Amino acid sequence: MRPVLSAREALALDVAAQKHVPIGTLIQRAGVAVEMAVVDMLRRPGRPGSVYGKRGVVVAGKGHNGDDGRVAAYRLRRRGMRVAVVDAARAPDELPGADVVIDAAYGTGFRRTYVAPKPPPGAIVVAVDVPSGLNADTGERSGAPMTADRTVAFIALKPGLLLGDGPGLAGTVTVADIGIDPKGSQTNLVEDADVDAELPRRDRDTHKWRSGVAVVAGSPGMMGSAVLCSQAAARSGAGMVRLGVPGCAPAGLPVSEAVSTSLALRDWSDDALAMAGRCRAIVVGPGLGRDGAAGDSVRRLVAASPVPIVVDGDGLWALGEGQDAARACSLSRSTPVLTPHDGEAARLAGSGPGADRIGYARDLASSCGAVVLLKGPCTVVAEPSGQVRLVTSGSSRLATAGSGDVLSGLIGAFIARGLEPFHAASLGAHVHGRAASLGLREGLVAGDLAELAARWLSGLDSTTRGLHEQHARGRETHL
Repeated sequence: MRPVLSAREALALDVAAQKHVPIGTLIQRAGVAVEMAVVDMLRRPGRPGSVYGKRGVVVAGKGHNGDDGRVAAYRLRRRGMRVAVVDAARAPDELPGADVVIDAAYGTGFRRTYVAPKPPPGAIVVAVDVPSGLNADTGERSGAPMTADRTVAFIALKPGLLLGDGPGLAGTVTVADIGIDPKGSQTNLVEDADVDAELPRRDRDTHKWRSGVAVVAGSPGMMGSAVLCSQAAARSGAGMVRLGVPGCAPAGLPVSEAVSTSLALRDWSDDALAMAGRCRAIVVGPGLGRDGAAGDSVRRLVAASPVPIVVDGDGLWALGEGQDAARACSLSRSTPVLTPHDGEAARLAGSGPGADRIGYARDLASSCGAVVLLKGPCTVVAEPSGQVRLVTSGSSRLATAGSGDVLSGLIGAFIARGLEPFHAASLGAHVHGRAASLGLREGLVAGDLAELAARWLSGLDSTTRGLHEQHARGRETHL
C-alpha cells in the first residue's frame, strides 16, 4: 500500500520532524528532489539531454513551498541553467520564454482562488508537492491552476492528486523521500503488489466448498445481472457458486457453471440462507428489481447471514433510505459490504457526495457499520473504523452496463477465499480495473470482464515481480 496523507496529516508529520531535523534541512531536501525531477525530465527521449544553457522560471510564493522552489532554482543555476524567480503574488499573466517552469507558488494549505500565469509554449511544468490552486484533500481546482507535466510530492501522495481535477492537473506524480516517515496514515492507495501479498492462494488440498459463494440476483427479464455476477465469482476463485433467482421458474434459470435455484417471488430469505449453507460469502442485489417485492427479504438476509454479505445494485435500494438503511445494516451478524455509485449513496446517506469523497465514504461506513465502496474514477473504500483505501486502476472502459455486477462477484469470491470484507472490497475493485485494462479500448462490455480478471490474476506473479523491481529503483505514478 502507498500511504496517502491529508494536508493536515502531512503538516503534523512535518512539524513533528522539525523537532529532530531543522526546517532548513527539510527545505534543502525538497529543493534537491525538484532539481532532480527537472534534470530527469530534460533527459527524457525527445528532449535535449543537458541542463546547461537551458532557461527556467520558478513561480515562488512566500511560504515553504516557495522556499523549495528557490532552492531548486539555486541548484539548477549551479548546473548552468539560466533561472528567473518570479514572485507568485506579482507574476505576469504570461511567463517569459523558458524550457522549464517550476510551480512553487502555493502548497497543500492554500484555500483561496489562484489564477496561474500562462507558461510559455513547449515548456515543461514541474509542480512542487501539488499544483498551486489544487485542493490537496479533495482534488478541487480553485481558479485556473497551471497543468503540470510532473508533480513532486513530499512524504506521501495527497488525496487531491488522485481525486477530482487532480489527475488531470498533476501529470506524472513522483513521491520524494525527504526523511519523514508517513507512519500512521489512515488512507492508502492499492497497488498490484498488494493483491499478490494479501489474496490467499488456493491450497494444494483445497476443494470447491472452501471458497463457495452464494449469489441472490436476477429476476424475470433481468437475468443478465445474475449471470455476470456469478460468472465473475467463479472466474475469481470461487470453487462453487450457488445462484438463487427470485420469481424465476426452473425452466427460465440460466445454464452456467453456477448451480441455479428458483426462489419464491416474495419471502425468500430463509430459502436463500439454506441455499448458502456451505458458502463463505453471499452477494445479493444485482438485477432483483425495485418493485418492492425484494425489500423485506433483502433486509432479513442481511441481518441473518452468518457469513459476510455484499449488497449491490437493487439490493442497496431494498435496504431503504437514510436511517432505515443504517438500521438494516446494524442488525447484520457480520460487516456488510455496500457498493454504491453516487446516486445509490445519496439514497443511503440522505444526501449525495460532495467534494470530500473520502470524508463522505468514512461517514457512511460509520453510520451503517459497513464497508462502503464508493464507485468513481477514484474508488473510495472505507470501513467503520475510518481506514480508507483508494483504487485508481479503473478507467472509462468500465462505464458500461453490468460492470458493477462483475465487481460484486469479484468481491464475493475474494471474501470466500479468506479476505476480510474491507480487504476484499478494495482488492476486488483494483482487479476490476486491471481486468478492464486488458480489454478492448473501445467496445468493452461487462461480459468480457470475468475472463479478463482471471487472465490478470493468472499473470499476477510476473506483474508484481516487475513492480517490486520498480519500487527498488524509485516510483512514479501516472495518475
